[in-house]
Amino acid sequence: MVDFFFDVYKDATWWFIFLEFVVFVFGILSVWYAGKENILVYPTGIIATVITVYLLYVTGYLGDMVLNGYYSLMSVFGWYNWSRVDGSQNTLKISRTTTKEKWYGFALFIITLGVIYGVYRLFGNEIGPENCIDILTSGIFFTAMYYMALKKIENWTLWIIANVISIPLYAYRGLGMLSLQFIVFTVLAIQAYLSWKKMLEDENK
Repeated sequence: MVDFFFDVYKDATWWFIFLEFVVFVFGILSVWYAGKENILVYPTGIIATVITVYLLYVTGYLGDMVLNGYYSLMSVFGWYNWSRVDGSQNTLKISRTTTKEKWYGFALFIITLGVIYGVYRLFGNEIGPENCIDILTSGIFFTAMYYMALKKIENWTLWIIANVISIPLYAYRGLGMLSLQFIVFTVLAIQAYLSWKKMLEDENK
């Protein structure tokens, strides 16, 4: 199991390994802060996603590269949205998606599939099985990030699904540290869902 995750680093440069480690640390911090409903989710997340864009560009995974570029931009929006206050109170509260928001999320998912597919075709990449999975997870992650920016509890369900899919995908790609990161992400996302669910229930009492 250890060889499966780390043999790929035998020929990697120290700089690449260092950057992937930085992404590992800040990515985990970001998810942990998100579970605590702490606004530091966004600055830590931006650091992780910007570096990940570079790593994925180097390794040629364009779908995920575009995805992480979107994360960086959406993090700026989320940072602004979470920081809005009315007096001393945050104006954005944890809530469940409305029917309209579910349709918006589904539309975003479908659009994302088309955009990521188009990116692969634009760069002339052959689309193999792992790229199809990449396109699928991109759609789920895009929607999850949108719901997180709105503090919708359903974001965690989507993160959990896509994280589980991403664990073997990233190991197969030779990004063992990021694959392990997705295992941690899955555990943290489950904990965060339970935490947000409790906060939502307490608020509605």
